[in-house]
Amino acid sequence: MAFFLALDVGGTKTDYLLADESGELCRTRTGTIKRMRTDASSAAANLDQALGELSARSGISMQAITRTCVGTAGETVPLVTDWLRQAFSARVSGELLLLGDVEIALDAAFHGKLGVLAMAGTGSNVAGRRPDGSIVTAGGWGPELADQGSGHRIGHEGLRTAFLARDEGRSTRLLDAVMEFWQLPSLELLVEAANARPAPDFSRLTEVILACAQQGDEVASQVLRQQGEELAWLVRLVVRQVHAGAAAANPCGQAEPPSLALTGSIMEKVAPVREALIASVRSEFPTIQVREGVVDPLLGALWRARNPVLPSRQGR
Repeated sequence: MAFFLALDVGGTKTDYLLADESGELCRTRTGTIKRMRTDASSAAANLDQALGELSARSGISMQAITRTCVGTAGETVPLVTDWLRQAFSARVSGELLLLGDVEIALDAAFHGKLGVLAMAGTGSNVAGRRPDGSIVTAGGWGPELADQGSGHRIGHEGLRTAFLARDEGRSTRLLDAVMEFWQLPSLELLVEAANARPAPDFSRLTEVILACAQQGDEVASQVLRQQGEELAWLVRLVVRQVHAGAAAANPCGQAEPPSLALTGSIMEKVAPVREALIASVRSEFPTIQVREGVVDPLLGALWRARNPVLPSRQGR
């Protein structure tokens, strides 16, 4: 009997799935084990907690695992990958596959076949698989360089736009709402908190900005639309490349645009961002099919653990 372990490592949480050849055995969730977001001792404690829970609930030892697939942002960053390799070699038997979080979500949607996946949660990324199995990506460069449409970017740009609106004399509830959420009594303390080092968790402001937009605040609505459109631009770049590859592989030189799937908490819960993204993508590709709902990246990690051999990932 073969056993497989699948992980989806996010910026704030990590999801785990233990399965055999025919079905799921159990799942659990802990805090993040991504070393760019937490220290080594906290990451180790979270991992030990999860592995202990999976073993206790399933009766399966981690020394019986055939293959583990870990999907994580920062899969090319040595701080992330070196820690993961060391941590799993000391705790779990079998082969270890380290993939990007967007790649496992792509495989959850398309099982190694042609398609495009847009991910937006705490961070964001876009990936597409060409007809030859190779992957093209856009974005995913981290919060300071990219993360369009992500919770971090929505929160950060929400505050920036709200302060600009104040300078321009435009009305918005955003500043008051953020001060209330962060329990700050003055605008001066808000400025201090927003500019602090280390920076606050801007992604938590997404719910504040969404609530203001739902109450008719145009500044908040503008931020959500803009972030959807900025992420859509990355999606369009990837769709172009996958579409061109499909057309080149077709003897007639024509092909329909690849299907688009979505994943992540922003795509699931923040409708204005999702709707702006879809509208922008369809402005260039009117016939593109967008899958309903959001995909579960853990199922992609499990699929890859069971089916580890695919064409190697290529560059951007």
